[in-house]
Amino acid sequence: MPPTFDDLLDRAHALTRHGRRALLGIAGSPGAGKTTLAEHLVRALNATGDPWVAHVPMDGFHLADTELDRLGRRDRKGAPDTFDAAGYAALLRRLRRLREKNDEVVYAPGFERVLEQPIAGAIPVPPTARLVVTEGNYLLLDTGAWARVRAELDEVWFCEIDEEERVRRLVARHEEFGKTHEEAVAWVLRSDQRNAELVAATRELADLVVRDVTGWPVGDGHHHRAGSGLGAVEAEAGG
Repeated sequence: MPPTFDDLLDRAHALTRHGRRALLGIAGSPGAGKTTLAEHLVRALNATGDPWVAHVPMDGFHLADTELDRLGRRDRKGAPDTFDAAGYAALLRRLRRLREKNDEVVYAPGFERVLEQPIAGAIPVPPTARLVVTEGNYLLLDTGAWARVRAELDEVWFCEIDEEERVRRLVARHEEFGKTHEEAVAWVLRSDQRNAELVAATRELADLVVRDVTGWPVGDGHHHRAGSGLGAVEAEAGG
């Protein structure tokens, strides 16, 4: 049977059972639903009281377009070497080492989709955050500075959907943010697909492959739990 959303909530919650701050990574190819899963998890876990879960996307570590122009990489924005992977790993290390007794707020960069630019200091992570959920394409990549990213994460889940649906979503996303249909299709088939194949090769390194989840929150974001406990997560476990 496919996993339920409750199963995923329980597994995420269990990462904090030792009382220290935990970091959960959600990887997957472009358009696989990583951000949607992360946002639903954070919203549902925080719905029980004071917010104790933070969301820090990898996208805030995109290099700015001016730097990509200088490096000659603008035409393949989104590839592994168009991110500040070392900076991302350093932030995760800092988040892991801070404990609740420390009153320091850590600020992470965000990413403005309309501008397609990173925004410094956009995401506050309070000292009370016991779980940080981070998501991005390359969390399981084992080359260069990306290998340091995986070392800072307690678990990494790999988000996966039907390939035709993934491509459809990507094209629609590019159109939403200003590309014509033809431009969106060309970008997806050239740049995004190359990145997707690279990410797909890291699938077997994940602790959990998440696919065909049932019991998603209803449209208003409210979630009705079907039960408690870790339950039987029928997604593929590995790592």
